[in-house]
Amino acid sequence: MTASFRQDWDRLRSELGKVIVGHEEVVEGVLTSLFAGGHVLLEGVPGLGKTLLVRSLSQALSLDFSRIQFTPDLMPADVTGTTVVEEDADGRRFVFRPGPVFAQIVLADEINRATPKTQSAMLEAMQERAVTVAGETRPLGPPFLVMATQNPIEQEGTYPLPEAQLDRFFFKLLVGYSGREALCEILSRTTSVSQPTIEPVLDAAAILAHQKTVRSVGIPAPLLASMANIVLATHPGQAFAPPRIDRYVRLGASPRAGQALSLAAKVAAARDGRSEIEEADLRAAVLPAMRHRLVLNFEAQADGVTADELLSDILDTVPTASVSA
Repeated sequence: MTASFRQDWDRLRSELGKVIVGHEEVVEGVLTSLFAGGHVLLEGVPGLGKTLLVRSLSQALSLDFSRIQFTPDLMPADVTGTTVVEEDADGRRFVFRPGPVFAQIVLADEINRATPKTQSAMLEAMQERAVTVAGETRPLGPPFLVMATQNPIEQEGTYPLPEAQLDRFFFKLLVGYSGREALCEILSRTTSVSQPTIEPVLDAAAILAHQKTVRSVGIPAPLLASMANIVLATHPGQAFAPPRIDRYVRLGASPRAGQALSLAAKVAAARDGRSEIEEADLRAAVLPAMRHRLVLNFEAQADGVTADELLSDILDTVPTASVSA
């Protein structure tokens, strides 16, 4: 693996560290998604720095950035753009005015506040990297990264994200509260006269090159089988499924979960300068790559069982095949 990947990873992490205090796992998850070419869903209560993280990343990258504030009255055309009639000396003509989704980094702030109709406007963009308006499909320039935020506590005036949309997020990252030392550092930085300035360190060409490097990382056959075992173990009734999967899961993970596990493990290997993934890379990716892809039943909700707990059961019980030295 080329050393430039690790160098650029460290440079980007250092720039984000000027503003983001703590949350190391969240920042690494965001960078992993960036270099894997996937979208990110950040979940946490207000005030924990989710939006700040996205804005800081956009400042550290020489990419087009836009923010969409999702509200109940937001319409699909407000996201994708619309065709309008313009009149000049030559007469009238139809002109397409692109919406804010036509950017390379899109912040979908409080995405669960929009109606399902508006949320569906993001589906084609997130999966196909294109937008169809008035019968014409317009591609979105690479790289294209959607970073969405949502509040897990406040339910009034929100709409649960459809399973099809959740499945299009590469990672779901949980943003928690900061510890004492981190909180003291946050208070010191944010209430002083001098404010840190983030410098751009990567452009689109470099990111696309690194994404290609990531895909060149190898997966040993035993670990490829382990990925399949983990994904299949989320399906009730499968041979590898732990008892609580049969009891609490209505629908298991899709093949996109396996793709996310593969690419996330490859990013970890490339970051460490390895040409093949290791089992630790795979295991570290399971929770962020799969927690949003399990559809739990009512019994799980009644018993307070979470997807993370069920995935931990899988990691504890499902056979994985390590590569022999």
